[in-house]
Amino acid sequence: MSPETTTTTDDRGSRRVITGTVTSANMEKTVVVTVIRRVRDRRFHKFLTRRVKYHVHDENNAAKVGDGVEIVESRPMSKTKRWRLLRIVTKAVEGAS
Repeated sequence: MSPETTTTTDDRGSRRVITGTVTSANMEKTVVVTVIRRVRDRRFHKFLTRRVKYHVHDENNAAKVGDGVEIVESRPMSKTKRWRLLRIVTKAVEGAS
């Protein structure tokens, strides 16, 4: 497993926890989190950057663009949402443009 991916266990089973950055907070109760991970190319052994975007359920609209967050797997909440916001790890810097 990569350093940003861990597993939590509770009464509902084991769920993946991933760390990423909020890239969009324009929707109600939903944020888009981009997870960047570096993988090694199997043939040429170079390191490549892989980006994946997740739609995450944010019940209280607490996350803002630029926040570092932890997300956890959950039941399907809509066509694209399968993750929940677990906690905000770092807050975005105010006024940074």
